[in-house]
Formats: sequence, C-alpha cells, structure tokens
Amino acid sequence: MMVVISLVVNVAVLVPVAWGLWSGTQDEAFGPDTAARRILICVYAAILLLSAVLLAWPAGRAALAPGLLVVQVAYKLLTVPLLGIGHPVAVANLAIAALHAITLATLALR
Repeated sequence: MMVVISLVVNVAVLVPVAWGLWSGTQDEAFGPDTAARRILICVYAAILLLSAVLLAWPAGRAALAPGLLVVQVAYKLLTVPLLGIGHPVAVANLAIAALHAITLATLALR
C-alpha cells in the first residue's frame, strides 16, 4: 500500500512540476531555461513515467519501485546542502524524501 502512495505522490507532484519547468512558470524556484534545467525535466519525466507504469503494472512494483525510491531519496536529500534548507525545492524534496523513506522502511520490514 505504501508503495502505491509513494508512486501516486510522484505522479501528482511531477505532472505540475514538469509542466512548470517546461512552460517556464517555475523559473523562480528552478532558475531560467538552461540545458541543465532541460536535463532535469528529462529526469523528472523518467521518474514520472516509471511511476505511472508501476501503478499500472503491479507485478513490476516489487522489482523496480524500491530502486526508484532509493534514488529519489538520495538525490532529494542532496538538494538540501546544495540549495539550503530555506529553498522551496529543498523543503518539498525533504517532505517527499521522508515519505519515500517510510515506504522503503515498510518494504524492508516485510
């Protein structure tokens, strides 16, 4: 159940964030359009697509979701020292990292 919640949160968060990055409405949080930001959109799109696939493909969740969530927790935690705890992206990333860490803990305790 927690895996589904984490995947739904990925989709629910990444649809508007990816759109905002693509359309330029997230410039204040992510900065101006650059090659680096376009690469970030690609990373977010990959996480979004894999999350959607795993929501539709329950048999694949056990094999693929833990790795996806571990990578997300790692990179989201790394944003804090790089952006500072007051940055809105870092704050949002900490909340999502906490959710995914709880999901990973529930999987580890099975």
